[in-house]
Amino acid sequence: MTHTEPLPARAALPVDLDEAAHRCLVAGFEGTTVVPDTLKRLIDRGLGGVILFTRNIRDAEQVRRLTDTLRALRPDLLVAIDNEGGGIGHLVTAGAPEVPGNYALGVVDDPALTARCADALAGHLASLGITVSYAPVADIQQQADNPIVRTRAFGTDAGVVSRHLRAWIEATEARGIASCAKHFPGHGGTLTDSHHELAVDPRPYEELDLEPFRAAIAAGVPMLMSAHVVFTALDENRPATLSRRILRDLLRLELGFDGVLVSDALEMKAIADQYGEAAGARIALAAGADQVIVAVPDLGVTLECRDAVLGALHSGVLAEERVREASERVRRLSERYAESSLAVRAWDAGVGLEAARRAVGGQKPPRVVTGAHVVDLFPAPHPALNWGGEDLLTAVHEVDSSATGTAVSGEPEDLGALVDGILRRAEGVPLVVATSDGGLYPWQGRIVDALMGRRPDGVRVATGLPEGGALCSYGRGKVNLRAVAEVLVGAR
Repeated sequence: MTHTEPLPARAALPVDLDEAAHRCLVAGFEGTTVVPDTLKRLIDRGLGGVILFTRNIRDAEQVRRLTDTLRALRPDLLVAIDNEGGGIGHLVTAGAPEVPGNYALGVVDDPALTARCADALAGHLASLGITVSYAPVADIQQQADNPIVRTRAFGTDAGVVSRHLRAWIEATEARGIASCAKHFPGHGGTLTDSHHELAVDPRPYEELDLEPFRAAIAAGVPMLMSAHVVFTALDENRPATLSRRILRDLLRLELGFDGVLVSDALEMKAIADQYGEAAGARIALAAGADQVIVAVPDLGVTLECRDAVLGALHSGVLAEERVREASERVRRLSERYAESSLAVRAWDAGVGLEAARRAVGGQKPPRVVTGAHVVDLFPAPHPALNWGGEDLLTAVHEVDSSATGTAVSGEPEDLGALVDGILRRAEGVPLVVATSDGGLYPWQGRIVDALMGRRPDGVRVATGLPEGGALCSYGRGKVNLRAVAEVLVGAR
């Protein structure tokens, strides 16, 4: 049953325990200016945090007013957001700095440059009154067919990933923003996106990607986020988010992490379809999580999760000591990252484009391709990550107004008609054909083969991971696309 109002505190639960239970929750909500009454009541009872999404963002001034309103209700409320960079974020309309994304930074492999990009993102968060950034990604891109990590990772090598994590965490900390390395103990070895179904990593223990998380802990990362992934070498039955063996025995006892462990969003199918959000909240806290995220704007789901936790405390299924321990960690984090009253110093607004330019690699075109017809093939934006669907044609047109193009964001109904139309429009001008993770989307390969078979002079570009020696941007953030466009038309 979905409740529309918070339940009254159970008589058997002390007020401080009720507050502790609420502190273990992070809630999403609808709205840009008005805080829903249900959310106000949750905050009044001790809600630990809120997570903002694009639905909560209009512009910088509005976000600042919203965070002020939230914190006026409870000064120690954590205000969080996903803020990875490279197009993975929700603050575009609020003036977020454009940075190229992790993989491109790993390709450049200059930790000082990574720190400058992280500083720009963290400085912007501080100016908006946001205190928690659910970044950086600590996963290693291990599987060529992994559908969810890819250019969100700093690379395929544990050493590269580890040193860039340290740079990111330290720069974010210097801004007084809490960083959160994710997704423990690593999502890069799966062939499944846990947003859509349960993911499994079958590798033996010695092959798991723990080194970056050790590096993050050594760098003082204040938060980690768990993965909704079953690691058969660690726990054959439960995903990491719900596993005591992983959250307590491995993370707390073996790796020595004593910061706040937050779950990935409970409404992701790997949890919601297998267990349900409410049971997921109860099991995750019992297993060792300190906070659980309910990101959907329907606060009824948050209430169901809250009620499951209170009910488990009341019945003794969930130990009081476990909830108090989790709540105390969240309380310490809230105190440490309470919003500063100091003015926010400026950040380097140009560092992202600098980084993206340094990252462009692969096969350079044999000649400048001004006036080209640009074909940009890419999958539909991932709904949870909020990549905005930027296209290469727009980036090329900014530096070459004579360019034309075609953007294709999904498998066409009539491939032959599409190809014929493109070739008519590209007659007599250079042809550029860009793909994005073409290996995951066979329709892209079919279009490329058809076009290049009739136009072997076409220039190939990859806007995701490298593909067949093509000119590569290593990401689809705006600055990634701008940097590769400049190389194509000889603008730098």
